[in-house]
Order: sequence, then C-alpha cells, then structure tokens
Amino acid sequence: MSDESTDGPRVVSAEREIAAGAEAIFELIADPARQPEWDGNANLAEAAPGQRLRAVGDVFTMSLTQGSDRENHVVEFEEGRRLAWRPSEPGREQPGHLWRWELEPHGADRTLVRHTYDWSELTDESRFGTARAMSVAKLTASLDRLARLAES
Repeated sequence: MSDESTDGPRVVSAEREIAAGAEAIFELIADPARQPEWDGNANLAEAAPGQRLRAVGDVFTMSLTQGSDRENHVVEFEEGRRLAWRPSEPGREQPGHLWRWELEPHGADRTLVRHTYDWSELTDESRFGTARAMSVAKLTASLDRLARLAES
C-alpha cells in the first residue's frame, strides 16, 4: 500500500503474518545488533551490542554496508507493539524519513507485522532517488527474513 503525492508514493508499507509471538519478534527489531540479520535490503552492516531500544528518545548507531554510519532516533515506541525511528548522519539534523514497525498479536504464536517506510517529510532532495526506490518488495524481503529468524 502507498500514499501518492505529486512525485509518487511517499509512504510504502508491507505486512505479513509471522508464526511467532509479538514479544519474540519485537526483540529482533528492538535490538539493533540483530537488525543486519533480517535486513532485506543488504544495507545494514552492524550495530554495537547493548543498544536495545526501550523508549522514545533512544538513539542507536548503525554502520551501513557502504561504510558510513547512521544515528537512528526513536520517535515512536510501545513495547512489543510499535517502534519507529528517523535516521540521520551522526551529529546532523534528521532529513525527515522514517522506518516503522507495527505488531498486532493474533493469539500467542501468530503476529501480523507491518513494516513502513515513510519519506513524506524528507527535506533533503539528494535522498529522493533512494527514497523513491524503496518498494513493497524490499520491505517484504525484510519481513520474510524476520519471519525466518522468528519462526526458527
């Protein structure tokens, strides 16, 4: 699903049901050191251990595969249910894009997981090409890898 603007979709989402409890799935998402394991875009290289996210205002640092680092500022947080962050270059203003994860339990061992990339507030035009390239297929690749981890 997507939100259309004058230059195409600015909000892209994908969802899938995963055969695991919301708490187990959330642990994989909320621990930045685990994120490269399920990143379907092959963009995340590593994050130092001990950065488990617990509240709005938390900031975690991630190294990207092309060699740069990103600070990620948590802007939405509900333990076991919702997590969103805005990335930025270290020490720089956030350019306005957002990654969001929403988990809806369907019993003790099934969870509907929605993954969203929202660049509706992105102000750095040099990033528009990369933002436009984010697709449902790329978000689904992350969901599929997350499911493999959570279900094993």
